[in-house]
Amino acid sequence: MDNDLKDRVEKEIGMMAKVFKVLTVKNKDNKISFEFFDMALNYFNDSKFFLEKKDYVRAFEAVVISWSYIDAGIKASFFEVPANLRQYFTFE
Repeated sequence: MDNDLKDRVEKEIGMMAKVFKVLTVKNKDNKISFEFFDMALNYFNDSKFFLEKKDYVRAFEAVVISWSYIDAGIKASFFEVPANLRQYFTFE
């Protein structure tokens, strides 16, 4: 089970790494947009930390929370992602 979970965590972290490379904050004057971005990035960094520590459950939790912040931010029009990544979010 640990190998399956580890593989899944690595896959999700890889996907979120792609998202963070191309994510755009739409309204630079909106403080809440940056708060959402910071929370998402912090959880993403936590997921990598927990993966290094081989704490796969916490790593998975953290990457999913990071994804949730991005998904909610897209729905709230705080962020934009390219069309090729939109399939990974529930905003449409």
